[in-house]
Amino acid sequence: MDNRRPLVIAFMIAVVIFGAAAAAYFLRDRDSTLRGPERVAATSAETGTPVDDETPKPLAQPSFDVVRVDAAGTAVIAGRGEPAAEAVVTVNGAPLITSEIDSRGEWVTIVEDPLPAGAVEIGLLMRMPDGREIRSDQVVVVSIPETRDAKPLVVLGRPGGASEVLQSPLDDDGNPFALLAIDYDTAGGVIFSGRAEANHRVRVLADGRLVGESRADAAGRWSLTATSALPPGRYDLQLDQINEAGRVTAVLALPFERATPEALAEVGPRTVIVQPGNSLWRIARRLYGSGWQYTVIYEANDSQIRDPDLIYPGQILDVPGEG
Repeated sequence: MDNRRPLVIAFMIAVVIFGAAAAAYFLRDRDSTLRGPERVAATSAETGTPVDDETPKPLAQPSFDVVRVDAAGTAVIAGRGEPAAEAVVTVNGAPLITSEIDSRGEWVTIVEDPLPAGAVEIGLLMRMPDGREIRSDQVVVVSIPETRDAKPLVVLGRPGGASEVLQSPLDDDGNPFALLAIDYDTAGGVIFSGRAEANHRVRVLADGRLVGESRADAAGRWSLTATSALPPGRYDLQLDQINEAGRVTAVLALPFERATPEALAEVGPRTVIVQPGNSLWRIARRLYGSGWQYTVIYEANDSQIRDPDLIYPGQILDVPGEG
């Protein structure tokens, strides 16, 4: 499906099921996640003066700030953490590169050996001087074409939260208002996220009924978790950008399919959530290196795809391995 109607402005591709990958990554290692103790203040009974009981301040949790990957697969990655600790970047669970965290709590590293083609999961853990390890709940999923002839897709998020598209093959499409990603939270709620003019309101409607409203931040990022009832089914989705005067300044329109609870329960590493602008050809090209392999996905999902040229954002599709 290619949403090129006049009102359709969302053309960003997100072919990897981020929510499932992030949740699996987080749950796998949450027992090793260390949380810093809270600072406790005591009060002298005699003077009423607050007394610090020497409990250390909470540790800064490791996080990503920047992930930039070029077509060849080399990358620049930066983030934050606890000063004097080490930031360990992992790829598909294995340590890749280690960087020292400076006195400002910042770190940066350059990945000179190209990342492998296909879907790559980048994680982060912080190693303290005493050997303790604190794992970030953020996960970055990178989709690198086998042909290595286009800018890779880079998506950042955490379990149950909205995905943020950090980099896309279509970053330069020139559209200031876009729906970039559709996710499902741990309770099955639908999370819409995208970009808009800074500080403008974004209104989402399904079949003309209000789903919810959000406001873009100073960087133009917005996200919205559906608060109204949105039963499984297909809808005509409309997004309005609204300025401070209450005037609608941009509109997006596209079809959307709310997944069933059964489909959500089966989400795993070999599934994708169809994103705005996706087609089976694009998904196959991103996952398998050739758009002609779209029939593999079509045959694996023939019960929910009547026409291989017609899929809907929000659908959850099985994506078999290349074998």
